[in-house]
Amino acid sequence: MSCGKMNTPVEIMKKVIETDDEGFKNERLKTVARVRAYREARHGSERWANMATFSVATDLFRLRCIPHIEVTTDMLILRDGKRFEITSVENVKGRGMYLEILAKEVEASG
Repeated sequence: MSCGKMNTPVEIMKKVIETDDEGFKNERLKTVARVRAYREARHGSERWANMATFSVATDLFRLRCIPHIEVTTDMLILRDGKRFEITSVENVKGRGMYLEILAKEVEASG
């Protein structure tokens, strides 16, 4: 697996709480958007050295802004079956064209 940049499909997901017929609350993930993004793993690039304050982040995703959808830190990114918790979302240069999302990979427990 390459640690460099790649254009790859990702899903932006959000957690939703639903109540079933018996009144029990269940949490599930709902797909908000399916988009293509560039992914840059954290391993040793100069850019990552400059972002030391985000030391928990493992990956940087760059994607086009999604019309009518605000990506927030309450959401997740799903890529190749792996989950990434969003730790930061930045509108690149404030132009509303691209987002840079810092995220950390969530290891499966169990």
